[in-house]
Amino acid sequence: MPNATNSAVLNRNMHEDDPLDDFDHRQITLDGITKTVHVAGHGPAVIVMTEMPGISPHVARFSRWVRDAGFTVYMPSLFGRDGAVPDAEEGVAVFKRACVSAEFRAFASNESSPVTQWLRALARFAHEECGGPGVGAIGMCFTGNFALTMMLEPAMLAPVVCQPSLPMDDPAGINMAPEELAAVQKRLVRDDLTVLAYRFEGDRFCKAQRFAAYAEALGDRFVARVLPDSAANPDTPPFFDKVVASPHSVVTAHLIDAAGQPTIAARDEILSFFARRLGT
Repeated sequence: MPNATNSAVLNRNMHEDDPLDDFDHRQITLDGITKTVHVAGHGPAVIVMTEMPGISPHVARFSRWVRDAGFTVYMPSLFGRDGAVPDAEEGVAVFKRACVSAEFRAFASNESSPVTQWLRALARFAHEECGGPGVGAIGMCFTGNFALTMMLEPAMLAPVVCQPSLPMDDPAGINMAPEELAAVQKRLVRDDLTVLAYRFEGDRFCKAQRFAAYAEALGDRFVARVLPDSAANPDTPPFFDKVVASPHSVVTAHLIDAAGQPTIAARDEILSFFARRLGT
């Protein structure tokens, strides 16, 4: 579990912009596309994909927990202002841009978002840099199911799916091409792997139908955790308060950072999952 050596950094005010000054800000070019990736830590690689509307202080805090648990974190900038507290108006604008971006398929039930190709290349790149048995990844919200699609990369061993919100217009949809989903199904069985998944019971954007669809597709390889709404932190930034308006972000904005809380138990389970699969 996270140690106390970086407590000053971990205890930053979640309502103030985060300078991300303890990360190495790298420009990484893969498949001819360059993205900023914030990197920190040592050990096997874990890719942390931000929720909407960007790398908030809460997302950065989670990445630091992963780093302090003995991993090298790769946190790619996919949308929004890195380190910014999610403002309602700006967050909505980021969301609208992402919905029409060629990189995402926000309303497609049977298509994988093109950005997952780049993320698979990032997993391969991170594994080459960090070594170890393989790579872990966690997607949240808009990127929630991307860790599952990334299982098409052989280096990916530990996928975590948090409140997957795509496709936006089909509560029971899975944002993956059918042939890719079939390939992932086979790999999970062949390599004896599992997918960890989390959502709040009353989430407006990731409803029970979505987890039911994943369970039908993946069987007992899909390990689902559904948290009660009462476990969600009510003190959230404006975007989550005014736009999301329901329990949603299990390990970031709606996490209650106190011993005994269900969201802390979820965080610790994820870190243990990475440790078990990646051999730390």
